[in-house]
Amino acid sequence: YWDPEYVVKDTDVLALFRITPQPGVDPVEASAAVAGESSTATWTVVWTDLLTACDLYRAKAYKVDAVPNTNDQYFAYVAYDIDLFEEGSIANLTASIIGNVFGFKAVKALRLEDMRLPVAYLKTFQGPATGVIVERERMNMFGRPFLGATVKPKLGLSGKNYGRVVYEGLKGGLDFLKDDENINSQPFMRWKERYLYSIEGVNRAIAASGEVKGHYLNVTAATMEEMYERAEFGKALGSIIIMIDLVVGYTAIQTMAIWARKNDMILHLHRAGNSTYSRQKEHGMNFRVICKWMRMAGVDHIHAGTVVGKLEGDPLMIRGFYNTLLLSHLDVNLPQGIFFEQDW
Repeated sequence: YWDPEYVVKDTDVLALFRITPQPGVDPVEASAAVAGESSTATWTVVWTDLLTACDLYRAKAYKVDAVPNTNDQYFAYVAYDIDLFEEGSIANLTASIIGNVFGFKAVKALRLEDMRLPVAYLKTFQGPATGVIVERERMNMFGRPFLGATVKPKLGLSGKNYGRVVYEGLKGGLDFLKDDENINSQPFMRWKERYLYSIEGVNRAIAASGEVKGHYLNVTAATMEEMYERAEFGKALGSIIIMIDLVVGYTAIQTMAIWARKNDMILHLHRAGNSTYSRQKEHGMNFRVICKWMRMAGVDHIHAGTVVGKLEGDPLMIRGFYNTLLLSHLDVNLPQGIFFEQDW
């Protein structure tokens, strides 16, 4: 699984891991172990390897660099043959790349920093349902950024008072208001009540301002059937946009993205839950990778962070997130944390 002479193919899926080996474990050995566990290997040698072309299907760790300003961390570059992955499935991709490998004994800590997805693989995914140009056309708003906000308090309002906040915010100059990540269908306000009052607020604000307005309706629910029902009701009320939370899972996200495209709706993703694995600098996963996966999955936009406010973020890192989400071609930019050239 260690092959420093390996020549990377255009069709390879590439991953960059930040590896902290256990004391006494060679970084090359740890990198090879990560490549093996995330592809064909297990904890021991098995004779059944001889039943297939294992040399083809083995991931190859082909480069290991020390992380600057550390004494026990290394960047490991790993290449995966494209045939290791099911077409158009984030769930299958993640089952390999971030499956069992993060609990591997050879490493003290492991973080997925970046990936390069080949065009041949990207073409098997839907991608964003509409995109920013279509959104601007629907909002009839050009030449300036959209201005939006989240309803607060996010929990506890009745449906009628929630709709009042939507109306006041939009009438005051906002283009959008939105549900927050944890407003779904609680006893104090069921989802249908919220939808009805929110859209009433939108329509009244449109009439008062003469501008196109909108409200992100959170359709996150316990089952896909319930999410479909909420999305269909939002569409029937005339909403142009719905939203889901990252915590619904990769399969549900892809499924709702397909629904949004078929139904000509904009789909927003709230990144709820990402910091449980993206905030630690030595273990977990960089949010940059989530940005790439969600672009593949087909959401139109996602919370990507800010350099002000209550959440952590530095300017270069956040700019890297924005570029990852917006640009059609990414060049290597190490200050922004972009380790691979990426053609979308």
